[in-house]
Amino acid sequence: MAADHLKAVIVRVTIDGKEVVTEAMGESMTGVPATKDMHFRNGAVAISYVATLLLQLVDEKKVTLDDKLSKWLPNIPNSNRVTLGQLAQMTSGYHDYVIKNTEFNKAQLENPFRQWTAQDLLSYASLQSLWYDPGTNWNYAHTNYVILGLAIEKITGKTIPKLMQERIFGPLKLRNTLDPGGTPEIAQPVLHAFTSERRKMLGIAASSRFYEESTYWNPSWSITQGAIQYTNIYDMATSAEAIGSGRLLSPESHRLQIDPRLRGFGKPLKGCTTCATMSDFYTYGIGIVISGSWLVQNPLFSGEAGVMAYLPSKRIAIAVAVTFDEGAFDSSGAYANSDDALFRAIGAYLAPDDAPPVKR
Repeated sequence: MAADHLKAVIVRVTIDGKEVVTEAMGESMTGVPATKDMHFRNGAVAISYVATLLLQLVDEKKVTLDDKLSKWLPNIPNSNRVTLGQLAQMTSGYHDYVIKNTEFNKAQLENPFRQWTAQDLLSYASLQSLWYDPGTNWNYAHTNYVILGLAIEKITGKTIPKLMQERIFGPLKLRNTLDPGGTPEIAQPVLHAFTSERRKMLGIAASSRFYEESTYWNPSWSITQGAIQYTNIYDMATSAEAIGSGRLLSPESHRLQIDPRLRGFGKPLKGCTTCATMSDFYTYGIGIVISGSWLVQNPLFSGEAGVMAYLPSKRIAIAVAVTFDEGAFDSSGAYANSDDALFRAIGAYLAPDDAPPVKR
């Protein structure tokens, strides 16, 4: 914690569903200890839930991954070229509205309490053009899952929150995971977060101290409406095991979700900052990251980071949530995803013969 300037760490590890450890360390706020029952944002963990919803519809033969988006959302530019599977696997070619998007980043950081709609977000995504022909490359784009959420609502005639409750939270008994209507609400007790990431945008000199509370910044910019959630460490560990073992899917769909077939696929592309070649360290499945033999999601935003990870061969589930102290932020306000390194250290200790790969 000292080396990575972590303010709080909450961690839970299970093997075959049985607790190895659940612990909270550090402080939520000055003088307020972090506790094991505290709630925090789960960010990209919800991407795995949305992908699971899609694959459940595939299992029910209501859709196929090869169905064109235009079947349900014909007004989305290029929807006649992009399939549901390409959206879910990040191979659609759509531009990301978040990463390295100066105009969006400025708007989001100028008013971190703004309530964003899906239409607001997509207006920053330059949907009229694609980075590449769908299916021929890979790039991380929040855009894909905003659109996919809209498509799933159209296909089912139900809202994402209702589908989450019926198909994910209910069956998995996730009683501490909820989308509070896309608002910044988090149920008590809350793990508070702090950040310096607005330093550069606000023009604050590196010589001046700047560290502000970000707990209740509005996360509605981050993913499809209805999947903007808070959780706790118990539900996150349950989710790691459930998604990693395919508990909610047919064996065929689960194999598709965690298939590392994109390993070696994709390439950098001029102008596309998120275009990349899939590697042993990071390969995208369907709404889940495959790192070595481990299945991972690792959100990082607004001064908070988390990991859910699962090793199928040993049935190890790891959940981590961290917040950062002032020393974690560089002179521009940037900071590293330290919880990912923490998960990899825990994974290497528990499974030394199948440790998570470490990025060189």
